[in-house]
Amino acid sequence: MKLNKMNIQAHSFSPCTYLLNNSSSRALASSRKPFNVFGRNLLCGKIKIRTSVFSAPERINLSTQKPKRKVVEHITLVKANEGLSDEEEKDMLDYLYTCQYQMGGIVSISLGRISNKNPDKYTHAIFMRFQRKEDLAKFYDNPFYLGVIKEHVSPYCHDMLHADFESEVEDDILPIFRKGEEFNYGVEFVILVALDGSAEDALASLSELMMEFPSLIVQYTQGLNYNVGSKEFTHVVFVRFRSSEAFKIFSESSEYRDIWRSKFQPVIHKVISVNYSVDPVGTEVM
Repeated sequence: MKLNKMNIQAHSFSPCTYLLNNSSSRALASSRKPFNVFGRNLLCGKIKIRTSVFSAPERINLSTQKPKRKVVEHITLVKANEGLSDEEEKDMLDYLYTCQYQMGGIVSISLGRISNKNPDKYTHAIFMRFQRKEDLAKFYDNPFYLGVIKEHVSPYCHDMLHADFESEVEDDILPIFRKGEEFNYGVEFVILVALDGSAEDALASLSELMMEFPSLIVQYTQGLNYNVGSKEFTHVVFVRFRSSEAFKIFSESSEYRDIWRSKFQPVIHKVISVNYSVDPVGTEVM
């Protein structure tokens, strides 16, 4: 059973609604300093940072990064019904999370309740990673997934939006499968955006900025949206931050806001942005 998509109204606003403050800029600047990878808790500004995926100088030389592997990423945004109980919410999210154990092809999954108020009133987000486009295509038609949607999602929500894109990650087991301490906790940030033909410069600038702050960001991917059901959005950006504090520091920073204002606003037509907290594997979803 597939749910009908609603028409999404265009919005031309920054995906971050926080006000810039000086303390955030200082904390972000301090996060550029080199750090080690020997398992100790590190301090970045005012936040406690867990073990880093890799060490980095003040600016990363992109040519020296590790080899990359292509993966396929799948984003679902859900609008839950008003009055959804905690039990109903847990049932919906638990069954969606269980898909990775009942179906082949899913490399990683995370999901949660959206924290920020968004004009389109999406309430929950689901992220899945696949190895190949063929795996994602099979997923959409899988009887188990269709049963989950029919019995455990449709009764609790009135709209779903899907976006699919191909991206690249480090060709190593932990970043590919998003396993290890780095991925136990955090905040995930999703941007669905409609950009015109000059989008490459904006996305390249954002990518370079993201790579400068590994003490705040665990993983960052982006790509062209090829889902025909949401073709009004041309690109998808997906970021895993180490904590809510890390997300706030980055989103309040002058560097990020300047890139959004100077690079994105001139070429943007529509945007949806959401963020949600991720709990460690093995605990309750919510």
